[in-house]
Amino acid sequence: MVAAPSTRENLMRDPSTQTPCCITLGRRQLLGLSTAAVASTLLLPGRALAGALTAEQREKLSPDQILEIMRKGNERFARGERKNRDYLREQRASASGQHPAAVLLSCIDSRAPAEVVMDLGLGDVFNARVAGNIVNDDIAGSIEFATKVAGAKVVLVMGHTACGAIKGAIDGAQLGNLTGLLAKIKPAVDATTYSGERSSKDAKFVDAVARKNVELTKARLLEMSPVVQELVTAKKVRVAGAMYDLVTARIDFFS
Repeated sequence: MVAAPSTRENLMRDPSTQTPCCITLGRRQLLGLSTAAVASTLLLPGRALAGALTAEQREKLSPDQILEIMRKGNERFARGERKNRDYLREQRASASGQHPAAVLLSCIDSRAPAEVVMDLGLGDVFNARVAGNIVNDDIAGSIEFATKVAGAKVVLVMGHTACGAIKGAIDGAQLGNLTGLLAKIKPAVDATTYSGERSSKDAKFVDAVARKNVELTKARLLEMSPVVQELVTAKKVRVAGAMYDLVTARIDFFS
């Protein structure tokens, strides 16, 4: 008899690590599992079922479980223990439909690709990327689609250390359309309490502003979107924040 997994990290499947009996688990058996069992079997680094996340699998997960999966995935990434996955199989499985568990709002920085640093697979999450992970009408609309229409249960706003957009906002940089984008970050600069040098040359100040920007972006999203606010009030969706450290590769999640 194969022992059932005891942790909840299987959103990103790796069929190569599974035993045959896990791979052949039937749909009827799956639907009979408890919520905890589904979290254990479906969201671990070695995916029990090959292919993309299904609507039935996602339905059995709570927002807290989804966030825990992301934490565990980042822990693997930071340890250099990311699992091999069959992206082509995930692509084929998701080609006819998608059921992502979360929607991420993250920065365009090439060093902070959210799906990679959380060890996620194709079809696991939506990801809206924009410099400084700011929110505007288009981003808010995208998040409304991801949650209200497509069923994602978590909205995660993720900033990162040493963010160039944050530095630009601190310096008051001006460049074409970028000027207006940086203006959306300026409130975070003003709202950050800091006793040291309030300069883009002070790495700790830059990171403090980046974290404040995540907090204000979360609040701004809820102000802009009655749709998302209604889902949060109904406890159908959770909005959370995170900061990714470019040096340590670790993510700090916060409410």
